[in-house]
Amino acid sequence: MTRRQVLDLYFVEARSKLVDVAAFLDRAQRADGADDFRLKSFRAALGQLRSGGPDRARRVLLRLSDPTAKPIEAAGNQNACGAWAGSKGTRIKKKEGG
Repeated sequence: MTRRQVLDLYFVEARSKLVDVAAFLDRAQRADGADDFRLKSFRAALGQLRSGGPDRARRVLLRLSDPTAKPIEAAGNQNACGAWAGSKGTRIKKKEGG
């Protein structure tokens, strides 16, 4: 597949996702409170987009994933949060009513 064909097929979809990411970051910046591990991981993953190489998707996913191999005894939270909280197991407070 040529670069032109890739652009013709995927550019509009990728553009839409990029605008969604920008809107998310704008909302997070305007909101009160401190960053937690999810936003920090998200920003670190975004840094991988600027770097060269053909494996950006793998590196982005690794920035958001638990790198440990040893299973934990029990999960403290049954909800997936989309990013690794780190070895200290930072917990996410549930919203009231959620």
